Amino acid sequence: MKATRLSIPDVVLIEPKVFGDARGFFFESFNQRAFDEATGTRHKFVQDNHSRSSRGVLRGLHYQVRQPQGKLVRVARGAVWDVAVDIRRSSPTFGQWVGAVLSEDNQHQLWVPPGFAHGFVVLSETADFLYKTTDYYAPEHERCIAWNDAQLGIQWPYQGQPSLSAKDAQGAALAYAPLFD
Repeated sequence: MKATRLSIPDVVLIEPKVFGDARGFFFESFNQRAFDEATGTRHKFVQDNHSRSSRGVLRGLHYQVRQPQGKLVRVARGAVWDVAVDIRRSSPTFGQWVGAVLSEDNQHQLWVPPGFAHGFVVLSETADFLYKTTDYYAPEHERCIAWNDAQLGIQWPYQGQPSLSAKDAQGAALAYAPLFD
C-alpha cells in the first residue's frame, strides 16, 4: 500500500497494492494495522455505508457537528471526484480543500479525518461509493456546506448544474456554518 499526504496533510490518499491477471484482480481493501501506520492515527471504524448515484449527482459537503465522523472512502464501480474541506477553525489549513479522482480503475481510497466536510460528484454513468466511518450517523447533528461556496472555490470537474438533494441544495456558506474549534 502506498500512502500520500495531500496538500492538507491530515488527508491521506491510499493506493492499495492490486494483484491482477486475466482472471481479474485482488486487493486488500482494509487492514487496520496498515491504515494506522499510513495515517499516523488510531481510529476504530463503527459503520460501513454504500451509496449508488448516477452521473452528475453531487453529494455534500456533509459533516456532523457532534459525533464527527472520519471517513475512509472508495469507489467500487464508476468514478467520482471526491473532496475534503478542512472546517477546523484552529487549523492552519482551515477553509482549504483537496480533491482526488476515486474510481474502480485506480482503486484509490481517501482518508477524510473528523473535522472535515466531505462531498463528491459522480463522473461516470453510475458510481457505487463505499465508506467506513469512525462514528455513527446522527442525522440531528448533520450539517451541509454549500458545494459552490465562493469562499471555498472548489474546482468541481463537472460541467453544468449537478443533481442535488433538497438538503444539499440548502447548504450553508462556510462563513455561516457551525464549525469545529
